[in-house]
Parts: sequence; C-alpha cells; structure tokens
Amino acid sequence: MTSPSETAVDAAAARARLLELIKELAVVRGKVILSSGAEADYYIDLRRITLHHEASKLVGQVMLALADDAGIDFECAGGLTMGADPVGTAVMRAAADAGRAVDAFVVRKAQKSYGMGRQVEGPSVEGRKVLVLEDTSTTGGSALAAVEGVRKAGGNVVAVAVIVDRDTGAKEKIEAETGVPYLFAFSKDELGLS
Repeated sequence: MTSPSETAVDAAAARARLLELIKELAVVRGKVILSSGAEADYYIDLRRITLHHEASKLVGQVMLALADDAGIDFECAGGLTMGADPVGTAVMRAAADAGRAVDAFVVRKAQKSYGMGRQVEGPSVEGRKVLVLEDTSTTGGSALAAVEGVRKAGGNVVAVAVIVDRDTGAKEKIEAETGVPYLFAFSKDELGLS
C-alpha cells in the first residue's frame, strides 16, 4: 500500500515532469489568433500534451491531485469537446489507477437532433458530482458552455479545473457566473510566459 508521503512525492514528481513537457512541447512562440479572437505572442497547444504518450498519464495524476488538494469530491470528469476529452479520460484512468471510480464524459457544443438527443455523452451525470475540465482557458467560454450542458443534464458541478491558466480573467468570470471554484495546475508565469 502507498503511504501519503509516497503519494505526495509521486504527485510532486508528476507535476514537475508535466511542467517540463509543457514547456518543451506545448508552448509555441510567435503571433497567433486565439479562439477568443484576441492576438497573443504565444500559443499553448495542450493537445500536444494531453495526447502525448507520456504526458497524458501525468495530466491525469496532476489534475486528480489538484482536485484532491482543493478538497473537491467528484464522481465524473469531463468538459466541452474537444479540448477536454483527453483530460477527462486521463483523470478517469488516474483515478482507476488509484482504486477510485470516476467516470469521464463529453459535452457536445450543441444537443444532438437525432439518436438519443443528448448533449452530454458517456455515463449519466444526472444527480452526480461533476468536475468540469478544460486544457486551458482564455475567456472561459468553453468551460461555461460545459457547465451549462452538465447542469441541463442534471449534474451537480462542484468545480472547474484547467491544466494551464492564461491569467486573462477566465477564473474570475467562471467563478462569478457558475458559483463554483476554478482550479488550475499551472499558471502562465510557471511556463515563463509572464
């Protein structure tokens, strides 16, 4: 059995290695237009991390530890397709490795007009504690859309968590509009982007 101190060391090591990989693989310097329409001098391409053979497992471990450290109890994890899809799956796998049952889900941008007509796909979130995830957030729009979709499906959103916070006001907007905590694993300053 793993002791709490071993778990803390493992989480710290996972966090340190994930930070290295984000700096190495995901930070792209140069002028880019963000999904918000704003221009930036860099882009954080976290799909290069969430879909990476080594980094994906670390994402799950780091995000699970982030929620645990904040005292967030949840049964389901996911968010708006497509940025959140691999993050939710990584958290689900990390929880399973820790002997915990956490389901992943996907929120479509719009409710399907065919089949089951669902907006939230995967195991039902109805009546369950839900952690809404995103890889990164600039305006908070994707996370807010995910929260709305989960709430319409009957889920109890307990927090929003992102891998990287760009420090562009998403935290304040999401907390004000949803009434739940906004957590992030890394700040842009930690990535050398201040």
